[in-house]
Amino acid sequence: MSGHSKWSTIKRKKAKEDAKRGQMFGKLSRSITVAAREGGGNPDLNATLAAAIEKAKEYNMPQESIERAIKKGTGEISGAKYERMTYEGYGPEGVALIVEIMTDNRNRAASDLRNIFSRYHGNLGTPGCVSWMFERKGLIVAQKSEDLDEDTIMLMAIEAGAEDISPAGASYEIVTPASDLNRVKEFLLQQGLRIESAELTVLPKNQIRLDSEKALKVLKFVEALEDHDDVQEVYVNFEIPDQVMAQLTWEG
Repeated sequence: MSGHSKWSTIKRKKAKEDAKRGQMFGKLSRSITVAAREGGGNPDLNATLAAAIEKAKEYNMPQESIERAIKKGTGEISGAKYERMTYEGYGPEGVALIVEIMTDNRNRAASDLRNIFSRYHGNLGTPGCVSWMFERKGLIVAQKSEDLDEDTIMLMAIEAGAEDISPAGASYEIVTPASDLNRVKEFLLQQGLRIESAELTVLPKNQIRLDSEKALKVLKFVEALEDHDDVQEVYVNFEIPDQVMAQLTWEG
């Protein structure tokens, strides 16, 4: 899982930098609004909304903004009507991608994505063309502990029902079945671990190894997608060499 560990570490650090500049809040707000519209405005009864709110708080989104996004979703205040859409395709060097968006204009979003794929020599595909290469999982990021060594935490995670655990800087990334995410999270909290984040994600079943030059080319493509206002998540199936990690200017 080390390749995924590097990739998700990059995504979290970049998202935090985007949040500092206010660029992340619009996407977080959309996620909350759509979740509230689809499942109601009470996070105790709407797990998707609860997860969206928790993620917004991780990036220090103001409580007032969270409440306004919920009210837009429930119709208490007016706002744009967003819908979820998923695109699949191939990027440069043959990497597979799944792009999740929330948009109030599907025609504009489709045109913009086609342009980005074309600009970076990728190909936007049909639904299902690459999704079979990925699977939905739970991903928990827990801080390393001075009181618990890696072996102890690994055994603890496995006992909780986790499928895999890997170090990622000052944290551990713990992969769970999608349906067991909350149960594993609560178990680890009870054991004294500090949880940085817990979310449903999409992980590749296998990864493509690229050299530094090719990996940087793919990362520029992914960054162009993530910088689009409608794009919520980009999932990709390539492994990032250590040399590339060292070159990234927004790694922090």
